[in-house]
Amino acid sequence: MKSYNKALYEYLIGFISEQRRDKFENYILNRTRYITVAVEDIYQTHNASAVLRSAECFGVQDVHIIENRNRYRPSADVAKGAEKWLSLHYHNQSENNTLACIQHLRNEGYRIVATTPHEKDQFIYDLDVRKGKIALFFGTEIEGISEEVRREADEFVKIPMFGFTESFNISVSAAICLYEIKQKLTEDLPWQLSEQEKEDILLTWVKQSVREPELLEEEFLKIYNPETAG
Repeated sequence: MKSYNKALYEYLIGFISEQRRDKFENYILNRTRYITVAVEDIYQTHNASAVLRSAECFGVQDVHIIENRNRYRPSADVAKGAEKWLSLHYHNQSENNTLACIQHLRNEGYRIVATTPHEKDQFIYDLDVRKGKIALFFGTEIEGISEEVRREADEFVKIPMFGFTESFNISVSAAICLYEIKQKLTEDLPWQLSEQEKEDILLTWVKQSVREPELLEEEFLKIYNPETAG
């Protein structure tokens, strides 16, 4: 039997263009939750926005936003609407939001991989993606990752540097790391979304693409019959 979300999605796509529908159904095939990104106390709007944009461009569905001291304020001009297509998870309700985020991700089966050039690290291209799901942590623009992330991280990665400057801008670092990891996601790894996840995300996307989605869903409910939906 067809699920409610799938049936509603198929109803709502009748109100968007065929071109956008084709984009949805093509892009969802390359979406992943095998990689996620966690950003800690980023305060520059340009960087906050660019990280979202990179994650979306590389098909990473989830971004975790840790707000201990700074609010995360993306710039629309830089993000280019990337936040519409992502699942954003805000961690700002605990005494220590960094540790709360780490615990949440561990419970979801992620290993914590911190980006820093100052630890017993490895180059990003040497990271073994076959060891399981990866949560990439990025710290503040000036200080980098916090002491909590340093203590809790399972692994550390760095990007090769060939100049005098110590590190890349955080938004550039995120793009490089995501590119390197995404290249390694081969067919024999469980990196693709489940069918249920695809249905849920597609429904979210189409609701953001139609006018008055709540009213359309009310109309759908008048004709929806679960016994004949599939």
